[in-house]
Amino acid sequence: MKYLLLYILAISLFAVILTVHDKHAAQRGKLRVSERNLILVAVAGGSAAMLITMRAIRHKTQHAEFMVGLPVILVLQAAVIFGGYRWFMVNRFW
Repeated sequence: MKYLLLYILAISLFAVILTVHDKHAAQRGKLRVSERNLILVAVAGGSAAMLITMRAIRHKTQHAEFMVGLPVILVLQAAVIFGGYRWFMVNRFW
């Protein structure tokens, strides 16, 4: 459980950094982070942090794939974590 929390913390921090970097790159006309990579980081576990960051810095808030897609990813991740936790607690192997 400790490793899962550390992973979520690390991927969330990475998602925030990536989102802020993309916003700054967009403002300066520099090389951007692809939307595909942003979605991949969200799927990898950074969806909550990315959604909060995007709303806070007003980045990609007009893109439905992010403002609808990220909450959908977040709900699916919560369901998997909750379902996995419940299954683990019922089927303890020790």
